Amino acid sequence: MRPIPYLARWTALAVVLVSCIGCDQITKQLAVSQLKGQPARTYWGGMVRLEYAENPGAFLGLGGQLPPAARWVAMVVCNGIVTAVIFALLVARRQVSLSAFAAAALLLAGALSNLIDRVRCDGLVIDFMNLGVGPLRTGIFNVADVAITAGAICLAATSFAADERTAPE
Repeated sequence: MRPIPYLARWTALAVVLVSCIGCDQITKQLAVSQLKGQPARTYWGGMVRLEYAENPGAFLGLGGQLPPAARWVAMVVCNGIVTAVIFALLVARRQVSLSAFAAAALLLAGALSNLIDRVRCDGLVIDFMNLGVGPLRTGIFNVADVAITAGAICLAATSFAADERTAPE
């Protein structure tokens, strides 16, 4: 495996960070200005629902019921540490596949954008999208959550593919 050239690495990382964080923050501002205090808007027969939500927790509100100080530590400090570790790995690991690099860049972008919300909005993250058919629905999420999910899926697929290549016959 050849290392990704230095300039290409930093350019790709900058493009992913600026585009993901920019898109996430702009859509969250639109959610605040257009959806806050309004009834949910549905499209395509209810498959897409836009509704404003302030999430004090992590995935599906996990940890949202913690006392404020514990929630701040869990959602801001711990997420900040995880985000810093992802960034350090992106900088330090020269021998990484392009797919693993892209996955980590997406994870970093989503984590940073949600961390921006948590610091700016007193520990809350703005969510506004919900998908589903009938009673089968996702939780309410945002663009940063899409980046994190895509990065996690890509990282898992990359890891699985690497295991397949190194498995004995």
